[in-house]
Amino acid sequence: MKAAERFAQGEASSVIARDLRVSVRSVQRWRRMWDEGGPRALRSQGPASLPRLSEKQFAQLEVELAKGPAAHGWEDQRWTLSRVKTVIGRRFHLTYTIQGVRKLLVRNGWSCQVPARRAIERDDEAVAGWVKEVWPCAEDSRR
Repeated sequence: MKAAERFAQGEASSVIARDLRVSVRSVQRWRRMWDEGGPRALRSQGPASLPRLSEKQFAQLEVELAKGPAAHGWEDQRWTLSRVKTVIGRRFHLTYTIQGVRKLLVRNGWSCQVPARRAIERDDEAVAGWVKEVWPCAEDSRR
């Protein structure tokens, strides 16, 4: 809309582009739209695309993810973006890119997490005792 005001004043596209920190081509495209339809032609048309999964479908996806990867045929219990992509394709017959899956999950409050890798046999009390008693003896003074 700032560009439209400056078009009306007759300013050059290069000056407007520099001041608004956009390319000259963008300003030229805006000027053509402004010439054809006035300031209303420059109003936002909204997002370029609607979400491909509806809220209801995403709720169904969350149910599928809660079942775990083993329920969908994978051996380990770790969700990856490519696995989520596969589940979306199988369940909803939609194709997503890996980055599209990431954006979908982040937009709906999910976060990327890496599981802690610990041995099943790990004894946390023994580790705490070792850190408290043995490690100080093993560590030399730095002086």
